[in-house]
Amino acid sequence: MRINRILLATPLVVLALVIQVSILARLQLPGAVPDLMLLVVLGLALVYGHVGGALVGFGAGLLADLAPPSDHAIGRYALVLCVIGYIAGLTRPDNGQHRSATIPLVVVVGAAIGSTLLYAGVGALVGDTAARHVGLVGLLLSATLYDLLLAPFTVPLVMALARRTDSDLLAGDGGSGSSVLGREPAYGWLSTGTGLKGSRGSMTASGTGLGAKSGKNGSRRGGLLSRTGRGKAARKGDKRL
Repeated sequence: MRINRILLATPLVVLALVIQVSILARLQLPGAVPDLMLLVVLGLALVYGHVGGALVGFGAGLLADLAPPSDHAIGRYALVLCVIGYIAGLTRPDNGQHRSATIPLVVVVGAAIGSTLLYAGVGALVGDTAARHVGLVGLLLSATLYDLLLAPFTVPLVMALARRTDSDLLAGDGGSGSSVLGREPAYGWLSTGTGLKGSRGSMTASGTGLGAKSGKNGSRRGGLLSRTGRGKAARKGDKRL
């Protein structure tokens, strides 16, 4: 995971945990508590992909497990957010940007339902039956409603911040990479150009050398022909005399 992603995800997760524990958990709303950390993980996973989403989800869940007043087994919420972050990251398109807000909203609804069911299922495995006393249906409805109400104010903001940091890094790398790559083809073309010019110059020089040699050979042949012609003419004149 890149350093800029860690530097962005860490304060966002800590801020979400502080708001959730100090404010949202004290509102005493019926049913579930609004899960702001889940929305932050979803926003980062939709930009970073499944690997980044799983890592951010695991770190955020582990921090929530260790933060007071936690009353459940350590690693329970880390497992839930890790799985949710991985699945949400699978919906990330190749270009990193969703064409509409439909997919993020569907992801939020599915994550709210899936995290509640997964949290209750893991709790049942470790002997935590608190979900049975509260009512699983009420938890699902309230969690989905609260997360949908908070999603328009959190998920787009987190996604915008994540894209901004990634685009700045890519722009910096692209600028240096383009300069390096731009120099290499330029120098390559110059070297090939000088090579072509040098080869053309050598070909021209060789051509002039061949022409000079052929001219010398021609002059030699002309001298030989003139000599043989004079010799034959002298011989004929002697015969006539």
